[in-house]
Amino acid sequence: MAKDSTPLSQRPWPWEGFALAVVSAVAGLALLHRQASGLAWYLGMATLLLAGALIAGLARALDRARKAAQEAARALAESDSFLKTLTDGLPGMIAYVDRDLNCRFANRAVAEGFGGQPGTLPGLPARTILGEKLYAQTEPYFRGVLNGEKQRFERAQPRADGSTAYSLVDYIPDVDADGQVAGFFVLANDVTELKNVEGELTLAASVFQNTIEGILVADADQVILSVNPAFTEITGYQAEEVIGRTPRVLKSDHHGPAFYAAMWREINTYGRWQGEIWNRRKEGGVYLEWLTITRIRNPVGGAVRYVSVFHDITHIRRNEDRINYLAFHDPLTDLPNRALLTDRLDHQIAKAQREDEFLAVLFLDLDGFKAVNDSRGHAVGDDLLKCVAGKLSALLRETDTVARLGGDEFIVVLDNPAGEDEVAQVAQRILSVIAEPMELAGRPARVGVSIGIAMFPVDGDTPGDLIHCADVAMYAAKNAGKNAYRFFQPVDPALG
Repeated sequence: MAKDSTPLSQRPWPWEGFALAVVSAVAGLALLHRQASGLAWYLGMATLLLAGALIAGLARALDRARKAAQEAARALAESDSFLKTLTDGLPGMIAYVDRDLNCRFANRAVAEGFGGQPGTLPGLPARTILGEKLYAQTEPYFRGVLNGEKQRFERAQPRADGSTAYSLVDYIPDVDADGQVAGFFVLANDVTELKNVEGELTLAASVFQNTIEGILVADADQVILSVNPAFTEITGYQAEEVIGRTPRVLKSDHHGPAFYAAMWREINTYGRWQGEIWNRRKEGGVYLEWLTITRIRNPVGGAVRYVSVFHDITHIRRNEDRINYLAFHDPLTDLPNRALLTDRLDHQIAKAQREDEFLAVLFLDLDGFKAVNDSRGHAVGDDLLKCVAGKLSALLRETDTVARLGGDEFIVVLDNPAGEDEVAQVAQRILSVIAEPMELAGRPARVGVSIGIAMFPVDGDTPGDLIHCADVAMYAAKNAGKNAYRFFQPVDPALG
């Protein structure tokens, strides 16, 4: 028969054997006391039976206590195992440190965070686990929690790869029934990712506050949620004046409904729109801005925010307009220059050809300008040219053109004159007006003008031909004694 290997402490109590032992003991005593008196014999038997019952009851009680202790030990072991499994599965660090700053419990995250193996930290001093540098940084919080005060702080800890990990640490005092701090619980969570996000948010907030571009953030209903200082600087509106309103507070009258409909159609289709838009400042003036509107959507596709970023380009547009203006105008007199003159002549020639009309090109060269310019200075000479330009512009119709080619040379284009007689009358008026004295720098100045005239289509059908013929006629007027006008006369090849 196989031998039972179950430990004695775990075997069931042999109640049958115990009862048999008691009966055998009673029988033996009966035989030994066979000669005793009857009463004594009965008393002895009762005593033995009572003793056996007491012993049996005590044995049962001891057995129940043993089983209860085994069950409690098993439950405690299971509880410890569950607690260890639970705490090891949590991402944060969990530990318990006694009053003498010795570690009594640490989960897996603590061991991994401080380069140890699970289960090796309990029993070690906190100084050993943390290291001298980190211990010195943490010591003030140790003192605080051992005084019964909860501690919360942020800790930076170098990583093996050279980066820095950040933890949010809580020390919670463990106060016993007598009000004494027996130790404290340690809860630490890695907030490195949150710290990085916080840094990005701080940077974004700094950009938001300090950028020179205006920024407006609106919700899905286009209600303004926030604006930055540059918005206030550009528009004149303080934040509290526009938050809760819509961007329509900036609307000018420069764009019609079709413009805004097209803008929102593009935003709704592509999530973004950018372009030039005229808006109105708080004081009423309009300005041109380059605006970008971006729609920010949530994961399920709904619009959460509209972010508008803009900068004032009014001065840029003005500079561009000025550059474009100077590209086609004389900077001294503001009259059209040769480029714009040629362009206008092209259009007027095409119109005249289409509608069977006339054009007259008058080439003007001032007589005596050099003497005034040399004797009275270039500033006076410039004033004289501007005065002549003003006289010519006042003399002609809106459909006519006055241009300056350079120096003291001007071109006048008469749109659809009735004939040479009308052109001659205009030329004569020009002679008279230019000959009038001009007050320059407190003193009068006088000049004359020689005028050459070319007619379309007789003398040419291109801007170059007409200007050339008028130039030739102008020299004929100078040769005739100046301060006169001459029509272009083609040279007879037979006489050449």
